Amino acid sequence: MTKVLDGIRVLDFGRYIAGPYCGALLADLGADVIRIEKRDGSEDRWMTPIMPGAKTTEREGAMFMQMNRNKRGMTLDPMKPEGRAIARRMIEKADVVIANLPPETLAAMGLDYPTLSAINPRIVLATVSAFGHGGPYSNRVGFDGVAQTMSGMAYMTGTPDQPMRAAAPWVDFSTAISSAFGTLAALMARQQTGRGQVVEGALLATAITVMNAQLIEQSALGINRVATLNRGQTAAPSDLFRCRDGWIICLVNGNPLYKRWARLMGEPHWLEDPRFATDELRGDHGELISERMSAWTATRTVAETLAELEKARVPASPVYSLQQTLDDVHVQAMGFMQPLAYPGLARPVPVARMPVKLSETPGTIEHRAPVLGEHTDAIMAELGYSAGEIAAFRESGVI
Repeated sequence: MTKVLDGIRVLDFGRYIAGPYCGALLADLGADVIRIEKRDGSEDRWMTPIMPGAKTTEREGAMFMQMNRNKRGMTLDPMKPEGRAIARRMIEKADVVIANLPPETLAAMGLDYPTLSAINPRIVLATVSAFGHGGPYSNRVGFDGVAQTMSGMAYMTGTPDQPMRAAAPWVDFSTAISSAFGTLAALMARQQTGRGQVVEGALLATAITVMNAQLIEQSALGINRVATLNRGQTAAPSDLFRCRDGWIICLVNGNPLYKRWARLMGEPHWLEDPRFATDELRGDHGELISERMSAWTATRTVAETLAELEKARVPASPVYSLQQTLDDVHVQAMGFMQPLAYPGLARPVPVARMPVKLSETPGTIEHRAPVLGEHTDAIMAELGYSAGEIAAFRESGVI
């Protein structure tokens, strides 16, 4: 089956998550994505190490396995004149460049949009920064956690005395997905205009988008909410609850669900209680409602609790450890992750597939992430360089 991005070539100069995962999604859809790393490997190659070996040496990590499936890999130093010339030859034949790098670095590497478009007017530049360009923070550096904290998310998580960021880098991943969406839109626009454009994502913009409802509420009402740990504030019950042998989450939004929950708790009179008439009022009295449900869950196992909630059609789930997630029968049946072998690993590791399914042109994982410089010689040969030239470039530290 022809894939939707067959024939599209992407040069991925990305780092860490936001850029490389954007490239991974494009690769899942059939694009020929070339991951271009520094000669000693990009930083994300070594994040969350999983390879055998001592901690005193860099070891390839879980992040790289996920971010770079389906890509070919080469090394290149675009800061050297010869490296710039090689990059130029690649840009001439490319459709997309991904580079989540500061503007001054892009310019120094010849990857800024004026330089790219002068070489190839059809090229799309997908770039990500921490804060976006045009404001007073434009030149600041930042990671996922910076956006979490500046969006209000960390302040609203944990307790008033202990703000808490999420362990998962959701800002990075959400920005990558948005950037892939924007890149696809830019490629569609190019079909109409014949010209490329810049697709710019920003971590803080992503985090503010996700927190927007709370920010709207604050602007409209000046309510000045503070964190309440796991308990939601605009509906109830919306919390984590301890059972005899573990934890669950239960989420009740809307009157129909609340009616079923109140009857299950043996509190039908709460349906007439004016304190609990709406989601908003139930959120205001969420501590009382959580206490009632906590008393109910404390006498039951996780399995018993979930069975009763499911019978009443009330949304709930167990709180899993990482191993429990891997072992879950539904996760396995759905094939959300695909086992991939990697040189040096004792067994295949589970790499998450593209999180959206297309019925006619699905994204697929065809091969593992590349080892460092695995396809350098083949890609250079495709560009027209001879074996002798490739050897000379390697000797001089260009590749």
